[in-house]
Amino acid sequence: MRRFAPTRKACCARDTPPAHAGVLRRGGRCAVTLITLLVALALSAPAQDSKPRPALLLDLNGVIGFVAADQLSKALARAKVEEAPLVIVRLDTPGGLLSSTRDMIRDILASPIPVVVYVAPSGARAASAGTYLVYASHLAAMAPGTHLGAATPVSLGVPGLPGSPPQQPTPDKDKKSPEPDTGPAAERKAVNDAAAYLRSLAEIRNRDADFAEKAVREAATLTASEAVKQRVVEVVVPDVAELLNAIDARKVATVSGDVTLSTKGLTVVEIDPGWKAQLMSIITDPNIAFVLMLIGIYGILFEFMNPGAVAPGIIGGICLIVALTALSVLPLNYGGLALLLFGIALLVAEAFVPSFGVLGLGGIAAFVVGAFFLFDPAETSFGFGVAWPLILGAAATSALLVIGIMGFALKARHRAVRTGAEEMIGSVGEVLSWIGTQGQVRVHGEIWAARSDHSLARGRKARVIGRVGLTLTVEEVA
Repeated sequence: MRRFAPTRKACCARDTPPAHAGVLRRGGRCAVTLITLLVALALSAPAQDSKPRPALLLDLNGVIGFVAADQLSKALARAKVEEAPLVIVRLDTPGGLLSSTRDMIRDILASPIPVVVYVAPSGARAASAGTYLVYASHLAAMAPGTHLGAATPVSLGVPGLPGSPPQQPTPDKDKKSPEPDTGPAAERKAVNDAAAYLRSLAEIRNRDADFAEKAVREAATLTASEAVKQRVVEVVVPDVAELLNAIDARKVATVSGDVTLSTKGLTVVEIDPGWKAQLMSIITDPNIAFVLMLIGIYGILFEFMNPGAVAPGIIGGICLIVALTALSVLPLNYGGLALLLFGIALLVAEAFVPSFGVLGLGGIAAFVVGAFFLFDPAETSFGFGVAWPLILGAAATSALLVIGIMGFALKARHRAVRTGAEEMIGSVGEVLSWIGTQGQVRVHGEIWAARSDHSLARGRKARVIGRVGLTLTVEEVA
């Protein structure tokens, strides 16, 4: 049988791999490389996420009000979005509005993120409403040289006198009764409500409820060191860095469960309140709002009295709108506002009606009383209102401005007319020609047709006593 040896071409065809095999090998290497990169990224992701997020620091200085409540609400919302481990509120306040304080406490109690209230720097205080915020916080701290307490509603201190400080009980009364007398039933009711509210916060945060009772009923206060001993605050530290070290590994209870803090070496981001919040904080001061309201009222009043002046109306309108914006978030007493406006109306009337000062005195009295009762003290936790020196100064200034300026306006109204058709009355001119009862006269350099009941000689002086159209009625000057 005859066999044939394989040809060269056939051998090469068996030894040479197919062309698509190289493509598969290259694709396999790329796939391995891609998988390696994805695994490396997956392994590095936990390391990035494990980096602690910064804590947020909010400064609340001055009166607790609408602006402070809004700042805290926004800070807590931002903390949720950024997943911040905690929010530090650096507090220094004499007190504030009860409604705003309760709003802030509700936000703190409902926050899943721990809130640390830090009374600082040295020399700061958490008086009145500030004490409630300290008790509501998940953790409380104070700087050396600070104090808290005096949570008695001041409007309940002396019956019939809003804004006065509460009367301190005498030692004899303390021995006879464990609870000092707080006055009428309405006052006792309000004090009991405030005391129960603060005690409830103490029970939630496991703080000293006895001091909470004394802070409301007796206006008791504590220094930083005393507050730690009585379990009102947890730590006393000089600055925020020491605060983070002191509260590290502490466990706090939030609405979402217990949280163990890991704050040692944590970075802190301070929240910028922004120019709008700073502006609102300024204009919501009762003294500033009071001054803006007066400027607005008088500016518009003077614009009505002197139409076309423009500037008083523009300035008054702007100030009045800004004042109304501030008053909308303040505890306004509409009875006080009505008295204030009535006093201004009486002062204006004094300039027009000869009342021998009766209207002026009544206006000043109504103005002062209205300014004193302009804000409702029952809605605040401390002496909130317009300062006495400002009230008296504004009353005196208002009396001088209104009576003085209105007096000048009346004098100007009684002066002789200098322009227009009426200005011709009383003017003296020269007779140029005259026939019978009619002729021509020159008045103020102008030649006018004239008539008179008597014949006038050429060149004589004649006084204008009337005008009908373009004809003057004149009489001879003796």
